[in-house]
Amino acid sequence: MSKPIHPTALLFLFCLAITARGEPPSFSRDVRPILSDMCFSCHGPDEKARKGGLLLSELAGALKGGKSGEPAIVPGNPARSELIKRLHTGDPDDIMPPPSTKKKLTPEQIRVLEKWVAAGARYEKHWAFEAPVAPVVPTSDSPNPIDAFVRSTLVESGLKPSPQADRAALFRRVSFDLTGLPPSPEELAAYLADTSPNAYEAAVDRLLASPQYGERWARKWLDLARYADTNGYEKDRQRTVWPYRDWVIKALNADMPFDQFSIEQIAGDLLPGATTEQRIATGFHRNTMLNEEGGIDPLEFRFHAMTDRVSTTGAAWLGLTLQCCQCHTHKYDPIPHREYYSVMAFLNNADEPELELPSPDQDRAAAGRRARADEL
Repeated sequence: MSKPIHPTALLFLFCLAITARGEPPSFSRDVRPILSDMCFSCHGPDEKARKGGLLLSELAGALKGGKSGEPAIVPGNPARSELIKRLHTGDPDDIMPPPSTKKKLTPEQIRVLEKWVAAGARYEKHWAFEAPVAPVVPTSDSPNPIDAFVRSTLVESGLKPSPQADRAALFRRVSFDLTGLPPSPEELAAYLADTSPNAYEAAVDRLLASPQYGERWARKWLDLARYADTNGYEKDRQRTVWPYRDWVIKALNADMPFDQFSIEQIAGDLLPGATTEQRIATGFHRNTMLNEEGGIDPLEFRFHAMTDRVSTTGAAWLGLTLQCCQCHTHKYDPIPHREYYSVMAFLNNADEPELELPSPDQDRAAAGRRARADEL
C-alpha cells in the first residue's frame, strides 16, 4: 500500500503548478501591497512595533526569519517558507495574520505570494529609489522617439494614427501648449505665410523665447510651492511675496539648470556672496500659511510651518510623502522617524528677516542721501 502524500509535498506541487502559469508576480505591483496591508504593521521597518523579531520589508530579514529560527522565505521553495506555511496552518496560535488583527488574506492574495516565492522571491526597491533607465526606442519611420512609442502602442492596440491637422490648427495647439494663449491674427498669418521646411520649428523656438512661456509653466511650480498672495487662516491678510513668483518666471525664461533652480530656492541665502535674486529665491519656503489671529502661540504655528516645509520639500524634490514619518517610521518607504526631524532641523535653522526690495530709483535716491550725510 502506497503512503499518502504529505501535506507539505502537496503544497509544494501546487505552488509549482501555479508558477508554471504566466509571468511571476511583480513585487512592487502585486506583492508589496499585500505585505504592506497585512504584514508590515507587525513585521515592517518600525523596530518598536516589530513582533517576533521578523522583518519582512527587506530580503535579508525574510531570509533570516524571526525568533522561531525558521526562514520566513526560502526563494524558490514555498513549501519550506515559514511565511507560506503560516498562511495555511489551522493552528490559531500560528496562523498569520493573527485572528486578533481581524485581517485575512484572500485565496488570490495567497496564490500571489506562493507564485512570488516559487519564482525566487525577488524584492524590488520602490520606483522612487530606482535610477531611471532609458527604454529601447521601437522601430519607426519617425525621427522623433516619442512618435515611435506612440505609434508602437497604437499598433499593439489595433489603432491607426489620426490624420495630421492643418497648419493653422497645429500652430494654435502648440501656442496653447507652450504659452497658454492663442496666437494673434498677425502671428498666425506670419506662420501660414512661411512655407520653409523648418517653419514649425522656428515658430516653436519663438514661443519658447516669449515671456509668456515662463508665465505659463511657472504656474506648475508655483502650485508645488503653495504660492499665494494672502496668508490663509482667519485674517487672510495680503502678503508681499510676488517677487518670488516673478523669480520663478524669470528662471524658466532664462532656462536655468534644475540643480541651480533647486539650490537657490532651498538655500540661496547661504551661497557665498548671495545676490538679492538668490535671496528672493528662498521665498519658496516663505509660502507657508501664517496665522495672525489674536491669542495664538507663535511657536506653535512656527512648528506647523516647519512641518509644511518638510512635507513640501519631500513632495517637490524627492517625489515622496514625508508626512507619515512625522509620527512614526514610515510604513512603506525607508525613512526613519529620526530622519524626518533631521530634515526639519535643517529647515528650522534659520532666521527669517524681512527682505527690503527697493526699486532702482529708490536705490539711487538712498545712495544720494547717504552721500549727502557723509558730507555733512
